[in-house]
Amino acid sequence: VVGIGGSSGAIYAKVLLDRLVGLGKAQLERVGVVMTANAKFNWEYELGNRDFENYPFDFYDKSDFMAPFASGSARYGAMIVCPCSMGLMGRIATGISNDLITRAADVILKERRRLILVPRDTPYSLIHINNMKTITEAGGIICPASPGFYSRPQTMEELAATVVDRVIDLAGLELDDTYRWGE
Repeated sequence: VVGIGGSSGAIYAKVLLDRLVGLGKAQLERVGVVMTANAKFNWEYELGNRDFENYPFDFYDKSDFMAPFASGSARYGAMIVCPCSMGLMGRIATGISNDLITRAADVILKERRRLILVPRDTPYSLIHINNMKTITEAGGIICPASPGFYSRPQTMEELAATVVDRVIDLAGLELDDTYRWGE
């Protein structure tokens, strides 16, 4: 499951979806995507297009509680929320399942599957840090959108990939075409 929240950082969502397309059916049986209205707005504002409409994944409305991953009986192994706003993180941390992203995150946590949140906002308040702590204690992984520079990225996409490739690793997927320290 991919949740795309409404914070700035649409480039991270784009690179994530691009990488998932590249992994294909060999590693991914299916991918469900939920985007907030702000996520769609930010994608168009920041990237200048609506290319999110062109990905070959199953897209669900954020109020569609009939989506398969709204229930633990569906066997989705991981969920990535990228980018994850602090408001969305706060709702996940407190168990408020008022839309499909928060419900799916709740399901992933209760089923002891992989939940990876990619916050882009900065700086962090104590409330944010406590929400990150709560999610971590519940079994989730917080992977801030803090890019690395070892690979000497030349484009925005390459810079975003330094975060996204780490997220894909954390989700347990095999990614061959990524920078690895010392390799």
